[in-house]
Amino acid sequence: MTMRFTDQLCIVTGAASGIGRATAQRFATEGAFLVLVDRNEAELASVTAGLPRAADHSVEVLDIADQDAVSACVSRALERHGRIDVLCNNAGIASSKGSALEQDLAEWDRVMQVNVFGAMLFMKHAGAAMVEARRGAIVNTASVAGIRAGAGGNAYSASKAAVINMTQTAACDFGAYGVRVNAVCPGLIETGMTRPIFEKARELGKEDRLGARCELRRYGHPDEVARVIAFLASEDASYVTGQALAVDGGNTASLNLPGMKV
Repeated sequence: MTMRFTDQLCIVTGAASGIGRATAQRFATEGAFLVLVDRNEAELASVTAGLPRAADHSVEVLDIADQDAVSACVSRALERHGRIDVLCNNAGIASSKGSALEQDLAEWDRVMQVNVFGAMLFMKHAGAAMVEARRGAIVNTASVAGIRAGAGGNAYSASKAAVINMTQTAACDFGAYGVRVNAVCPGLIETGMTRPIFEKARELGKEDRLGARCELRRYGHPDEVARVIAFLASEDASYVTGQALAVDGGNTASLNLPGMKV
């Protein structure tokens, strides 16, 4: 295992499950100290207990859409470690898949609060410390739903498109200070958010059809996304910024219309 993050401080939001959990495991295995952020205290404790040097990591139970809580979290990380090397904005929630005629303002508000404003707040506060240090890397988790229609509900898709654009604009803001900002756009990955899709497919005996329209003809796993996040956060990607990298088995490589693939 390459130790690309030895003694670096990495904040991972949404660390209690799915891609966030896999990202925490990847960074810890490569030597990082972690600040693990989520609303699920019990699952955060479970994640932390299974990491190398478990006692060296810290847990923050908070709502990422709460600006005061985010600011305090970043301040505590700086007090404990003196710097922030990496920020991974993984936290997110889904939305219903009703049509544009069935949309609910309260749902849109909550999805935007978490998926967009939460990432923005952590970029603002952690990014300030990176700018002062003139180094750092930020990786936001967007989605293929932010690239094209059909991969999520309207509110979720709009929020992930916003994350992609926000990644690009932040890369422009931070670039002169040596801070890189990129995003990953996962396709169909088995996580807590997508579990109902997988459970339904297994119930119907159709698990083999999940991901069938991807060029690789399969769905993905959280660690496959975590490995790309780690690449973008590492010095291996030292000249990469402002990019939204699809991790989707090739799903966005074609029009992907029904009947186009055998």
